[in-house]
Amino acid sequence: MVRRARRINRELAEVYPYAHPELDFRNPFELLVATVLSAQTTDLRVNQTTPALFAAYPTPEDMAAAVPEEMEEIIRTTGFFRAKTKSLLGLSAALRDEFGGEVPGRLEDLVKLPGVGRKTANVVLGNAFGVPGITVDTHFGRLVRRWKWTDEEDPVKVEAVVAGIFPKSEWTMLSHRVVFHGRRICHARKPACGACPIAPLCPSYGEGETDPEKARKLLKYEMGGYPGQRLSPPADYPGKPAPALGAE
Repeated sequence: MVRRARRINRELAEVYPYAHPELDFRNPFELLVATVLSAQTTDLRVNQTTPALFAAYPTPEDMAAAVPEEMEEIIRTTGFFRAKTKSLLGLSAALRDEFGGEVPGRLEDLVKLPGVGRKTANVVLGNAFGVPGITVDTHFGRLVRRWKWTDEEDPVKVEAVVAGIFPKSEWTMLSHRVVFHGRRICHARKPACGACPIAPLCPSYGEGETDPEKARKLLKYEMGGYPGQRLSPPADYPGKPAPALGAE
């Protein structure tokens, strides 16, 4: 299993050499806020919302002083906007009061912030600070169970099992590759098995569409010729940038 898992990771690295976090951000604070907003919605919707949010509140100090109703209006389209506003106001105040207005670079500090759990903390650590971390979102959990790396459902237990399979240096990029594959090919309801480049390695091959022609029609984002989730993707991203809010 370990050998097959590591080979899957190597194959995914060839398929997605451009894998990256699919949230737009320019600094650790923006990534932290965007990740909190991404709960129960798409990264695309977050990316369409954050330009106005960061224009209004560019720093933790600005955000901590926001009028809740005004922030709720800006982030309304991301869903659960009242709870998210409460989290953003709380974490911004904590950054201002306890960390000098800077996002801390330690997991134990990040998870103390309102609305921040291990998943969010690992996203921020891996992509804003270069600290290796495994991000167990719904895509990651689904795929590692399909690949029989673990049968655990609890994200913390999944993280621990996968961390034991791969060297720490691989953790952050592994997370990106698996999530990319889950969003583009290995979908929850109808995986595109017949168009999957790692099909020979997959113990769950056949759960989805195996006909190559039909499977190709299921591909998403750049694999299917559609825009990605970021309005400002990295320079090496081979797909199209996502549209701004109202331009879909």
